Amino acid sequence: NGRALPGCQRGGRRRRSADSIMAEQVALSRTQMCGILREELFWGNAFCQSDTHILAKRKIYPTIWWLFRDGLLTENTFIVGYAGSRLTVADILKQSEPFFKATAEEELKLENFFARNSYVAGQYDYQHLNSHMNALHRGSQANRLFYLALPSTVCEAVTKNIHESCMSQAGWNHIIVEKPFGRDLRSSERLSNHISLFHEDQIYRIEHYLGKEMVQNLMVLRFANRIFDSIWNWDHIACVILTFKEPHGTEGHGGCFDEFGIIRDVMQSHLLQILCLVAMEKPASTNSDDVRDEEVKVLKCISGVQANNVVLEGEATKRYKDDPMVPHGSTTTTFAAVRWVGVSFILRCGKALNERKAEVRLQFHDVAGDIFRQQCRCNELVIHLQPHEAVYIKMMTKKPGMFFNPEKAELDLTYGNRYKNVKLPGTYERLLLEVFCGSQMYFLRSDELREAWRIFTPLLHQMEQQKPQPIPYVYGKADELMKRVGFQHEGTYKWVNPHKL
Repeated sequence: NGRALPGCQRGGRRRRSADSIMAEQVALSRTQMCGILREELFWGNAFCQSDTHILAKRKIYPTIWWLFRDGLLTENTFIVGYAGSRLTVADILKQSEPFFKATAEEELKLENFFARNSYVAGQYDYQHLNSHMNALHRGSQANRLFYLALPSTVCEAVTKNIHESCMSQAGWNHIIVEKPFGRDLRSSERLSNHISLFHEDQIYRIEHYLGKEMVQNLMVLRFANRIFDSIWNWDHIACVILTFKEPHGTEGHGGCFDEFGIIRDVMQSHLLQILCLVAMEKPASTNSDDVRDEEVKVLKCISGVQANNVVLEGEATKRYKDDPMVPHGSTTTTFAAVRWVGVSFILRCGKALNERKAEVRLQFHDVAGDIFRQQCRCNELVIHLQPHEAVYIKMMTKKPGMFFNPEKAELDLTYGNRYKNVKLPGTYERLLLEVFCGSQMYFLRSDELREAWRIFTPLLHQMEQQKPQPIPYVYGKADELMKRVGFQHEGTYKWVNPHKL
């Protein structure tokens, strides 16, 4: 299907935002979407990304290849790598190819993909970069997408030079910015103020967790099912638990991790975004700004996190402090749990735990007037984000047999069973497609980012100034400490202040 989206125009002219036609896209099949994107991209794009390290070789280049392989990028799309390193296209692709997962049947297509790659080495000579892009198909008239896989310390200089020297003269210009978006409220606002050189509708602050299948499913579960609408409130839900667990430690990346810690790396970003999707009111539409307006409203209702509502755990000496990249005497937290006074939301995340898991768990109030001799347990709705996508409801049912005994069972929708022949696209695939379509629903807006940092900055500054000693936990056993402070999966959650233990 090669039809264009309503409102799309050729020749790089301004087109109607994909948000305004989101309702039309919802019903489209993958084949139809491929056709739409072919039409959208046909008139030429120069894709510029700058970084050749881990993110580039493991995520960015493989993702571009998968889009090309699936017919979502056309012959007139070109990929330009740009950095100070003296590399060649062959060097970059040699590093990236193991992550492409290309089959023998795809060898010819892979060669065609390689032929559309080029690399410019230089100490940020943007005039040279612009001349290189102008020599490609449609030159200065092409749409340009700049992917900045860069540390925030150089982001200001790079964006300034791109804005001054490399912008398309007739097509659209989009810029993708990777985390971290600063270290606290002040540094984040400084970065946001600088990249306001670009219009907000040109900026895509990528939060890769928003590209996950089950995270995107949260809105559909909430707002497309009448059965959940009437019970999604404080009168029925006792507690919401957002969990992010990794079984491994820092694995040689201790220096990088120690600079930011688990609160900045996961809690202030991944988990806070999920919290917004769980807690927000129904948006007026699926328009990006309608959705993000509701997310910002949630964040504005959350006061700054206080130290007495936080459990800080530092990983046991085994693994973390033995990492040669971790500074001596580090007090960086690797596990943390937060609860806001008056709101039963628990955010917990950590490394070196007993399993790999990310989930949203809603615990409902106990049944009033239990007539089954206190055998009833609370109902739970669990959305399993990774590694195995699933939605299941824990409920009470009669145990089969002669006696009238209730037991807990699950209504289980496991994607691996229900959708056996469906290939779920990767998070970066989804998000890059959103950028090409011009949709910003799954990207952070500047006011959303500001509110997120406002919530956590006081705590982060207090930790850095006072350097509290995290409570140690044995590798893989942080949950035992959580039980001591009142966290539990069964029954209605009751908070116990860890500072009074």
